[in-house]
Amino acid sequence: MPVLFRGKQPESSVWRRFRSGADDFTFVQEAEYFEARVVANAERIVDLLHALAESLPPAVDVAIEDVRERRAWVGSGIALPDVREAIARLKAPLAAYGGVEFAVYTAEDQLTLTADLELYVYARTDRWLYILQGKGLHEVMSFEPQGWEFDADALGAAPELSDAVAAAAERLGLEAR
Repeated sequence: MPVLFRGKQPESSVWRRFRSGADDFTFVQEAEYFEARVVANAERIVDLLHALAESLPPAVDVAIEDVRERRAWVGSGIALPDVREAIARLKAPLAAYGGVEFAVYTAEDQLTLTADLELYVYARTDRWLYILQGKGLHEVMSFEPQGWEFDADALGAAPELSDAVAAAAERLGLEAR
């Protein structure tokens, strides 16, 4: 008699089930800094912002821009655990809607989630190359050009996201600019 059930299958996270394949990044050295561009699906990109922020110092500067509402906030010397908590609370709406630029930075390093859900890392040293590889990402030389351009004016309304972003800015004590 054939065996139809093999026991419990291991659970997989949502990003593992629906990702676009390999999670890749480019890493280039510019004149005074290194730049990494990370490409993955929306959920994975937001997860990576949260995970990579763990490698920053205990106090960071933050800049958030909601391109739909044309509102922006900035703050300096914000406790890193508070920033990571804010990112964790925003994961689902950020991945679902996009349209928010979220930058966490110091004098040495910067993590930026763009409004079109790309992740950029800027740094004065090459340490992020090894951090990205440690997160299971694969370095590639370049990416295929996109066949579209991000258009902030074409974004639909996302009141849930806009409210969540404004609440996060308030919790972090950021100032409107």
